[in-house]
Amino acid sequence: MAKEQKPAEATHSTGDSHAVYPTHYDVKIHTLRPEGPCKATASVNINGCFAVRGVKVMESSKGLFVSMPSYKTGNGEYKDICFPCTKDARMEFEDAVLAAYQQALTQTISQPQQSAPDPTAQQTQKMDM
Repeated sequence: MAKEQKPAEATHSTGDSHAVYPTHYDVKIHTLRPEGPCKATASVNINGCFAVRGVKVMESSKGLFVSMPSYKTGNGEYKDICFPCTKDARMEFEDAVLAAYQQALTQTISQPQQSAPDPTAQQTQKMDM
């Protein structure tokens, strides 16, 4: 099971006053891929009101990282379609996705070897940040 984490606080301004709300990430791991640099695909629902599809868990020489949905520009560059705006928000998002990925791996490994795991089965990790 993923580690417990304290809720993150996001500030939303409404006029002169600022309200602080905890950020809740509901991460669904859709596919696990043992081969190649893309280790998993996922979708993330943020506070039950904003969904991000096409999130990938990638592996590089520096380790695992989270890749946001992106498109390829005319000059060959990739641009993220959506992304966290602050370093703290990015860290919270990545922590939630990587924790769900680790939990999905653990559940896949701990399943009895009699039946092969369904690669399309969804693993869900709910995490309050």
